[in-house]
Formats: sequence, structure tokens, C-alpha cells
Amino acid sequence: MTIRIPEPRLMRVCIVDGNASHAAALHAQLSDQGYQSVSIVGSVRTLLEHARQRQLPIEELADLVLVAATDADNGLSEACRALSHATQAGGTAAVVVARCEADSYQRLADCCLATGAVDVIPATESANTFSRRIGLVLSLQRERRFRRLREEALETELAERKVMEARLKHLVDHDDLTGLPNRRRLEQALELAVIRSRNFHRTNALLYLDLDQFKVINDSEGHVAGDRLLTDVANKLRGCVKPGELVARIGSDEFAILLEHITEAYALEFAESVRSLLGDYQFGASGGLRYHVGVSVGVVINVPDDEVGASELLARADQACYMAKNQGRNTVHRFSADDQVMHTLRSDALWVPQIREALADDKFFLVFQPVMHLPTRRVTHYEALIRMHGENGEVLTPAEFIPVAERMGLIHQIDLWVVEHILDYLASLPAHLSNISMSVNLSGHAFQDSSLLPLIKQKLDMTWVSASRVTFEITETAAITNFAETRKMVARLRALGCRFALDDFGAGFSSFSYIKNFPVDMLKIDGSFVANLINDQTDQLLVKSMTEVAHSLGKKVIAEYVEHAELMEQLAGFGVDYVQGYYIGHPQQTLIDSDWRAPQGAGVERSAAGSSTSQAEGRAVREAKLQN
Repeated sequence: MTIRIPEPRLMRVCIVDGNASHAAALHAQLSDQGYQSVSIVGSVRTLLEHARQRQLPIEELADLVLVAATDADNGLSEACRALSHATQAGGTAAVVVARCEADSYQRLADCCLATGAVDVIPATESANTFSRRIGLVLSLQRERRFRRLREEALETELAERKVMEARLKHLVDHDDLTGLPNRRRLEQALELAVIRSRNFHRTNALLYLDLDQFKVINDSEGHVAGDRLLTDVANKLRGCVKPGELVARIGSDEFAILLEHITEAYALEFAESVRSLLGDYQFGASGGLRYHVGVSVGVVINVPDDEVGASELLARADQACYMAKNQGRNTVHRFSADDQVMHTLRSDALWVPQIREALADDKFFLVFQPVMHLPTRRVTHYEALIRMHGENGEVLTPAEFIPVAERMGLIHQIDLWVVEHILDYLASLPAHLSNISMSVNLSGHAFQDSSLLPLIKQKLDMTWVSASRVTFEITETAAITNFAETRKMVARLRALGCRFALDDFGAGFSSFSYIKNFPVDMLKIDGSFVANLINDQTDQLLVKSMTEVAHSLGKKVIAEYVEHAELMEQLAGFGVDYVQGYYIGHPQQTLIDSDWRAPQGAGVERSAAGSSTSQAEGRAVREAKLQN
């Protein structure tokens, strides 16, 4: 914040004198003393009228008004009063030049000072003394003006900061696009609803809604149209609930409605009315195209005798919604325990043998996505991502096999496989790549595995790999699930020399409550803030703010989903330290040269293929990810 006010001799002086010859003489005297902006008017009334006609305050016309007066000037008091309000506000100062006899000077001075003048200077004063007194008044004016402008600037800054703080507090519990409560707020409301159900013997219901055609519209019409669709749906859902019933947006195209103190029949009837409302809704897109949206609705009833918590209710509603989609979409399905068992058994029966075979026959493999250091434009490290060869040789992503591994207790073996192979790979690199480091995502369960720390110690000793070349990434959700134990394990691994990055930073804004005390070295901004950064001023403001917060805490910042040069340069302008994405390089099994060059045809690829990972796909990966 820079405030510039001219030096006293460059400030504006207005001479008010009805005697033209006296005014000209005073003008010449001030000019000789170096005052460069001096004007003359015949009376204070003329000056005030001039300001009124131009619709400007007097301070915009003059910093100092020199009013010539004699003891016969009966309008002097009124003139001083007319100027005094500007003087008090730090704008224009009034100084009287007394053209009177010595014995009348004191009476004139007392009158003028009492009515608002800041000084009364005898016309007989020497030129040097006159100039010094004028300079003193202007210096005081300059200081007064600076103080006033500084106060105004501080008030503006404080107001902007309060708006930003209020917005961040709102974002903790609300979705930024639709204004609806978010998943965090829904979970809090669910916990209270479960308690009230048990204590007051009330029946509650949770509806889980997933739009059936959102991905089609979002991919074919663009993110702007997709956002407009989500806003329209949110408004329709607001209109169909009663006061006290909660509507929340809990995912990219997923919503939830919490109904309390209702009957089972009403819950199912209400769910059908919502399905019908959105089933009849047509979304108008560009070119006159209209899309039928439709919605799959999962319903779970919470009766007083249920021994389930809020998280279990949400999971059951999600499973019921999944069954509604499997049954042909645009339907309502009520949760049944048989549905969950059948789905789990079917999934596990398919995947568990493949995962065990992959562990036994080394069918897992790693790919590496380059991460570029923005200030130097060099690839300094890579993110290691796990993949699996399927039964028919196809490449399987973590989102396909990690959920089963977590349910069936195989995730620890996969975590250990990843750590061992990363360290072996680093040890095998040639000497000219000995400065390359790797970042590795571990599952949320890894930090409760007592065998992880001894394995890392042993492998570091055996391979002679510097621990500083290994960065473990942990997501917000994994970090806060068991905060105390996770923090302890992170501290022990950092003591070995390993580094840590907090992945998906800012996704729920819960990060700000604990990053100050969580021992990580880097923060990876969630890709949802980066994907549309060029066109979204809110995302720009939040990414810039998160970067500033991270740097103030001594942490580096990584941004993902970087898919074109313009986005990379904007992130560089925000001070982001590292970037990764398809513009920097695709995940592959070999390392690229560390002297980074823009990929051939990057812009063409982006325009033809769109986003590297849609938000819906990104969310699915995050929820089930180990290495992606």
C-alpha cells in the first residue's frame, strides 16, 4: 500500500484577494519562494461556487487557501467558517494574510483563529518568514492528509480481510458453487439426527442423490454448463424441502437430503417426488439442445432401534444409490443389508484372487509422473504411481483394486511393496540422476502399520539412498482420521530424513485448522482448485491465499492438473513452487530428461482430449487411492 502526497512547495495554494495588485504581488512572492501551483480568485464565495459547479470538495482544488483581510473585512468570519470543515477533515487549510494596522492585528487574529483559520500572518512579515510559516502549514497539511488517507486505506483493507475471513468460514461448511451445506455439515447434522432418533424415538431418513447424465452434459457442453446445471438442481432441491430439512451437496454431482421425525411411507413418497421432479427437468444447453437429466436416489431409514452411526448411514445411502443406478438409473432404491452383502461378495470374489496373484507374481508396476520446479523450470522429482496388470494383460488403476485391498486386509502388503520398490528403483538410477527424488502416496492405513518404519530404515541402510530423496504424500482424510497416531509416525519418518506432503490440500478447508501443527514439508493443492483456474476468479483468490499461507508456514506448494502453458505461468505468478500434470508429462515407466521442455502438441492434445482427469474421476481416485 503506497500513498504519495506531494512535497509542500508542490502543493496547491489558492490566493483569495479582491485587490488584484496585492494578489499579484503575493503570487510573485510565493513563486519566487519555489511554490509551483498558485492560483488567484477574488473571494471565498467565488472559490466555493467554483467547487460546487465542478461537484468537487474544496480539497480537490486547493491544499491551502490564503485569504487576504483587513479590519474592515466584515465577511472574514463567514469565510473562515466556510473553510473550517475542510480543515478539520484534513483537507484544505485556511490562512489569513492580515492587511491591517499593528494595533488591530491581535483583534483580527483572535477573530480568525476562533472561526477556523489555522494561522494569521501579517502582510508586513518578511518574505523569508512568510514563506517559512506557509511551509509549516503545508507540512502539517501534508501530514494530516497522509494520516487520513492511511486510515482510509487501513479501513478498506480491514473490510476486505473481514469479507475474506467470512467467506473462508462459510466455505468450511458450505459448497462454494451452489451455496448448499457440504459433506462436513451433513455429517454433523447426521450425528445429531442419530442422537435425537435414539433419545426421542424418532424415525429419520437420508436420501442420496446422484445425477444420471451430469458427466455427459459436463463433458459435451463444458464446465460452465455443468456448473449451471448443478446450480439449477440445487435450487430445485431447495424448493422441495420444508424448513428444518437439510439439503447438501456432497460430491461433484451428488446431493443428499436429511429428513427428520417422519414416517417410512413419507420418506419413500418424498424420494419418489424428488426423482419425478428431476426426471421431468430438461436442461437447456447451447444451440437449443435440451438434455433430460434424471437422478438415482438411494434411501436409508434410520429407526430408533438402529445401532448405526452417522458415517454408516451415509455409506448405506451411497450403496442404495449405487443399486438404484445399477437398476437402470432414474429410480429410487431403499437400502437393504442384502444389497451390501451381495455387492461386497461379488466385488471381493472378483478382485481378491487377482490382488493376491499380483503380489505373488509381481504383477504390480510403477509409473512416474514428472514434477517441475517452477522457478528453474527443471524436473526435480517424480510422483510414483502404482498400476496392476490384469488377468488379460490390461492395466488396472488403483481405484479398481485398492478398495477391495483395504476391506480384505491386503493394503498393508501393497504399501510395503511400494516402499521397497521405490527405494530399489532410486538405488538403481545412474549417477547423473542421483539428485532425483520420488514422492509416494501411502494409504491411510499405512501409518498404523508397525512394520512400515523398520522396513524403511532397513531399506535405506541397504540401498544407501538418501532419505531426503523420498517424499511421502498423505491426504487430508488420512491425516485427520487418526491424527495423533499419524502425526507420531510422520514425525518418526521425518526424523530419518524423509519428507512429507499433504495431498488434496484445501479440498474441504479443514486443512487450515491443523496444518500449523502437522509436520509436513509440502502442500499439494487439490486439483479441483487448479483445473479451471484461468476462468475462475474465486479459484484464483483461493489458490493465491493457500500459497501465501503455506509459504508463511515455511512449506512448499505443489499444484496438480496443470495441462497448458497459460495455467503454468499463472501458477508461477502466484508463487507456486512445483507443478505436475499432463502439460509437464504423462505418467510413464521411464524418467524424462531433467531439462524440461514443453511437450510436442500439448495444446492440441488438451483441446482435443479435454481435462486429463475429470473431477468425478479425480474424486473416485482420491477416495480409493494409494498412488493416484
